[in-house]
Amino acid sequence: MSGIELTELEQDALTEIVNIGVSRAAASLRKMVGKQVLLSVPAVEIVTRERAASLLGQRESNDLVAVRQSFAGAFSGRAMLIFPEDNSLELVRAVTGDEMSPEDVVAIEDEALAETGNVILNGCLATMANMLRRPLTMSIPVVCRGPGRDLFECEPDSGEEGLVLFLYINFSVRERDLRGYIAMMMDMPSLTTLKDLLGQFIVEVVGEAPAGGDEALG
Repeated sequence: MSGIELTELEQDALTEIVNIGVSRAAASLRKMVGKQVLLSVPAVEIVTRERAASLLGQRESNDLVAVRQSFAGAFSGRAMLIFPEDNSLELVRAVTGDEMSPEDVVAIEDEALAETGNVILNGCLATMANMLRRPLTMSIPVVCRGPGRDLFECEPDSGEEGLVLFLYINFSVRERDLRGYIAMMMDMPSLTTLKDLLGQFIVEVVGEAPAGGDEALG
């Protein structure tokens, strides 16, 4: 059980912001792979790291690869682009145009994954920052591997309850066996700040303060 919850209006606003951010990130990925990128409707939940790992495990039973980047600003945390490990070389082939030998693809795998993750995560977070009118800075991407639980457990302490803003977005690339997910981990102060910023965003856009916002805080 998380210690902070979003109202329905805040959740809708965050889903829309994420949807726009991921759509722009997908456009960047489409330029890299030369194929249409298909996106599912984003699902946004604030859950514990254990629950996030369980949600991911329900969809992916094999080992995963994650490109991880820290972000800092009005709210801070870590974002991960996650996809099945057996998709990783296919993603590298897609972004390098199928022109490299299998040995060269393996040799540049981590570098290509980090650059691809950087493009997607930066595109998503930059859009969120712009829409919430708060700048964010991003760290250098890091590639890590393992089952879903290990990916979340390998994170440094993300707060007393280890909360995760889990953005479940299934993206796939047409004519390629590629799919992936995005997750963001924030501590309680950052989630509280994000909730406040969503309230300001809603007032600016629709002129309506989120109902019951104070009561939703645990």
